[in-house]
Amino acid sequence: MLQNVLLEREIYASEEHKMMQKMIQDFINNEIIDYVDQWEKDGMVSREIWERAGALGLLCIDIPEQYGGSGLDFSYNALFIEEMAKEGINGPGFSLHSDIVAPYILKYGTEAQKQKYLPLMATGKMITSLGMTEPNCGSDLQAIQTSAVDKGDYYLVNGQKTFITNGYMSDMSIVAVKTNSGTEKEGVSLLIMESISEGFEKGIPFKKIGMKAQDTCELFFDNVKVPKENLLGEEGLGFKIMMKELPRERLSVALNAIGGAEGAIEKTIEYTSTRTAFNQPIAGFQNTQFKLAECATQLQVHQAFIDRCTQLLSDHKLTAESASMAKYSATDMHGKVVDECLQLFGGYGYMWDFPIARMYADNRVARIYAGTNEIMKLLIARGLFKELFQQMKAKQKK
Repeated sequence: MLQNVLLEREIYASEEHKMMQKMIQDFINNEIIDYVDQWEKDGMVSREIWERAGALGLLCIDIPEQYGGSGLDFSYNALFIEEMAKEGINGPGFSLHSDIVAPYILKYGTEAQKQKYLPLMATGKMITSLGMTEPNCGSDLQAIQTSAVDKGDYYLVNGQKTFITNGYMSDMSIVAVKTNSGTEKEGVSLLIMESISEGFEKGIPFKKIGMKAQDTCELFFDNVKVPKENLLGEEGLGFKIMMKELPRERLSVALNAIGGAEGAIEKTIEYTSTRTAFNQPIAGFQNTQFKLAECATQLQVHQAFIDRCTQLLSDHKLTAESASMAKYSATDMHGKVVDECLQLFGGYGYMWDFPIARMYADNRVARIYAGTNEIMKLLIARGLFKELFQQMKAKQKK
């Protein structure tokens, strides 16, 4: 019903996209939906679902075939993100694995690193995470305290990370560390750290408001020896690398918001069309019609912008400012849509057995991770006043 009023999205209009969409929907319906309750009780998904996604070619979709990926463009990754979000599937951290960690390896890794890690990631036999956030350091990545001391042919790593998606199940993590502390060369570097390393420990998965099937936890490093060949990119350039890759991460969050909003509206249309009150369907009331009309309009407007951003990313032209606009605006929209939809479910909307309740709890965090929406506004403003800020800095130096 929702598709009757939305314009067809050209970005997903090819026959290849439609075939992929059907495969993803079958994968969700046949191999995920029935296991969500158990995964939520366990606090994590099964390793089998990772390997099944890998076997279907749904992991590392835009990684070149020579490294085990499907060699498609990012629009197929985007389609997978949206289809998962439509059904409120947040347990398997496929997107972080494929859309954030894999590009780090592909763009900045040595040939040996690419050959070692990417094929395993594409099959789902290796699960990965990204270690940036620390207990006293969230959005300010330059303030990290996890240290890596140069010991000749290896780094000695000490510290901890928190709120790590895929953390408990991860076999490998790209970890941001401080190198050359206290010297002129002090800076942030990235290390590829395998969880089997001595001194690498994982905390018990957090009990969260939502995303209960997602194994988010802390990582602890106690004198972990990391071989020098596990340095990702150049020493001291980790912060610049992270800044370059954050637009893709933020667009991925925006795509999840688009899919989630569409799924919420679809489920609410279905519910209000069959649920009756005062001898008529709830959808027969003008308030219901107006609320869903508003939600559908906001979804349509954001779809157009996010589709444009997706194309720009595929063309390597997406700016940090546009990605920030996409992330903050789409997640704000998503939160408002889900809230309106839950209201239309009445008391049942507050019951965990109804998908809208899970959507409400699961997606609140989207306005926090990948940089809070307040930080997104700050980044946008910096772009708007770039020349002014440069002039102010020049005056301060004088």
